[in-house]
Amino acid sequence: MIFTETKLKGAYIIDIKKLEDDRGFFGRAYCQKEFEEYGLNTNLVQANVSFNKKKATLRGMHMQLAPHAETKLVRCTRGAIYDVIVDLRPDSETYKQWIGVELTADNYRMLYVPEGFAHGYITLEDNTDVTYQVTAFYEASAERGHRWDDPAFNIQWPLEPQLISEKDRNHPLLEAVAEQTGVS
Repeated sequence: MIFTETKLKGAYIIDIKKLEDDRGFFGRAYCQKEFEEYGLNTNLVQANVSFNKKKATLRGMHMQLAPHAETKLVRCTRGAIYDVIVDLRPDSETYKQWIGVELTADNYRMLYVPEGFAHGYITLEDNTDVTYQVTAFYEASAERGHRWDDPAFNIQWPLEPQLISEKDRNHPLLEAVAEQTGVS
């Protein structure tokens, strides 16, 4: 695997190192030993699949709070997505900064999302499947969300969302959360 650290410390783009021949290719999509060499969390406890019928479906921005915070390993297995993460670690040099990565069934690219990041994506094609492995079990009381269009992040989505759940559309702005909690 080829690990490329992003500008957001601890977040990696992971490409499969393909061993190609006449049949196609073979590549490793996960190796505990290689992840440990980069200091990445290897405690994957759950695998999730998200099917999206329509292009321009937006899901996000989701996260879980400690002690149920989760690291995610995200891959698009059919279709294509623009995957976005936002650093919400208050002590981080890149607090409130984001990156977007195109993950497609054809590029086999993965995004490693550390704890403390909000995660979301928009589909770039109809009938898109996304798989993600996580390091913590889902805990409803720890679930949090932030608005996909929050001006505090200024995410530049590649297309206008056409389908967003009511829940995702109504996530609070970071400023409102800061006012309620006293943390900005």
